[in-house]
Amino acid sequence: MTEIDHKKVLADRLSARLGRRVFLQGAGAGILAAATAGGFPSLARAQQSGHIKIASVKVIDTLDPHFTGFLSAIQIINNIHNGLLKITYDGSVVRFEPDLAETWDLEDDKTHVFKLREGVKFHDGTPCDAEAVKFSLLRVKEGEPKSPHAWKLALLDEIEIVDPLTVRLKFSQPYAFLPVALTGSTGRAGTIVSPAAVQKYGVDYGRNPVGTGPFKFVSWRENDAIELEANPDYFEPGLPKLQRATFVLMKEASTALAALMAGQIDGMTDCPMQLVNQAAAFPNATLYGEIEGNYTFVGMNCRKAPFDDINLRRAVAWALDRETLVKQAYFGRAQQAYSPISPPMSGFFDPNIATSGRGQWFDLDKAKAFRAKAANQGEIEVTYIMAERGPVGTRIAQTVAPMLQKIGIKANLELIEPAAWIKRRNAGDFDMYDFEWVADLDPDETLYPEFKSDGAWNFCGWKNTGFDDYCAQAQVILGVEERRKLYYAAEDLLMDEAPIAIMAHMPIYKVFSKKVQGFNYIPADLVNLHTVSLS
Repeated sequence: MTEIDHKKVLADRLSARLGRRVFLQGAGAGILAAATAGGFPSLARAQQSGHIKIASVKVIDTLDPHFTGFLSAIQIINNIHNGLLKITYDGSVVRFEPDLAETWDLEDDKTHVFKLREGVKFHDGTPCDAEAVKFSLLRVKEGEPKSPHAWKLALLDEIEIVDPLTVRLKFSQPYAFLPVALTGSTGRAGTIVSPAAVQKYGVDYGRNPVGTGPFKFVSWRENDAIELEANPDYFEPGLPKLQRATFVLMKEASTALAALMAGQIDGMTDCPMQLVNQAAAFPNATLYGEIEGNYTFVGMNCRKAPFDDINLRRAVAWALDRETLVKQAYFGRAQQAYSPISPPMSGFFDPNIATSGRGQWFDLDKAKAFRAKAANQGEIEVTYIMAERGPVGTRIAQTVAPMLQKIGIKANLELIEPAAWIKRRNAGDFDMYDFEWVADLDPDETLYPEFKSDGAWNFCGWKNTGFDDYCAQAQVILGVEERRKLYYAAEDLLMDEAPIAIMAHMPIYKVFSKKVQGFNYIPADLVNLHTVSLS
C-alpha cells in the first residue's frame, strides 16, 4: 500500500465517524494539511490588548494535561499548551490538523512521522524540539506516577528522533484513535510540556504549567482566579490578540451569570441548563451550545453490596424513566440515551436505536422482575452522593430517588461540596452517583477508559474481560463497519451487566458577552482564546 493510501484510509475512517463533522474533506488534502500549501507563514509579532474575565464554575483539579480528568481544566490548559495536533471547527466541520507539527506523514499504517515547527520555544525559553516531544509522550506512556491517559499510547512501540525537529512514531498495530489522542486538548496524550519545567516542579507541575501556547501561566489563587498573560512569541502570526485572561473561580453559576449581566465578567465556561433560558434572553450575550459527544448516567458501586448483585443493578437500569428525567432534570433540552455512543458519531451512532432492541430504557415491569431475582428482598438503603456540579446539579438525584422507591430501594441523598464529591467518587466511597462523560470524538474514548477492568476512570469497579477484548480489538481496526460491530458488542455487555444506568445525551452551553469577538465555538467543550478580542 502506498503512503497516500494510508492517509486516505485514515481520513475516510474519520470522515465516516464524524458525519457532519467531516475530517479534512478529500484525502488529497491529506493528513498533512497545513495553513498554506507552502507551509506556515513567517511569524508576525502580535500587538496584544484587552483583559478578558471568564467565570469557571466547575472544579479544576490540575493544569497538568497528562493527569487531568476534567474538561474544566482542559479549557484552561488548552490556552497554555499545544499538542502535535489540534481540533478546529468552522461551524459545520471538525478537523484534526497539525499544531506543533508542521507536517504529518504515514510511512505505512503503523508508522507516523511528524516534522515540527522550527523555532518554537516553551514559555521558559527552552526549545520545543523532538527531544521534548519524546519526553512528553514517554511521560504519558510510562511515567511515574502513572498517567490516566497512558492507555492512549499503549500501542506505541518506539519513538525515534530522526533529527532535532522530526520524530517517527512506530506502533505495534494500526491505531484508529491516534488523531484524537495526539490533540493538545481533549486527547491530552499528545500535549507537549516543558521537560525543564517538569523536572523543576515535579508533582507540582500542575500548579506551574509551562507550555508553548498563546498564553503563559501567571498564577493560581485558590478559590479566587487563575491568571494568564499573552505569549508575545507565540508561533501563530498575529495571535493572541488579548493581553491577559483571567479565569474567575466561582462556585455558583447563578452568581456568575449575574456578574456577566452586570458587566463584571465577559463570559462563562459552562452555563447550567436551569440558567439557559435566562442567558438566552439577555440581549448583550451570545449563547453557544448543541448536543455533543457525551452521555450521562447513574453509576453503581460494583465492588460492594448491594450493587455487587447484577440483578439489583439491572433493576435500577430498567426502573429509570428517561422521558421524565429529560423533562424534569434536563429541562427538556437533552436527548434520551440508550447506550453511550452519541449522535455526533454518525459512523457509529444508530439513529434507530430506540427501536433496535439494544441498550437500556424504561420498563418498570422488567425492573421489578430483576428486583425479584436480587439476593436481598427487603428494602435496601443506599447512599447516593450528589453535588451542585455539572449541567443540572442535584436535579438528577432528586428525580431518580422516587423512581428507585418503586423497586424497594431507598436512596439517601447526601449533598456534599464538589471537591469532596470528586474525592469520594474516586475513592469508591459511594453506593450511587450520577455523572457525565463529555467531549468524546470517538467510541474508544466513550467506552474504554471509563469501563476497562481496573481502568483509572472505572469508578464503578465493573470488570468484564470480554468488554476489554472487544475495545482492544476495535482500536487496531480502521474500517468503520468492523469497529462498529465490536463497539456494539462491548456496549451490549455494558448495558446488560449495568454498572451504570444510561440516561441522556446533552448540549453543553457557554455564554459570552457580545463584547467578545472572534470566539470560535468547538463542540468538544473547549474554550480557545487565542483568536478572541474585546470590542
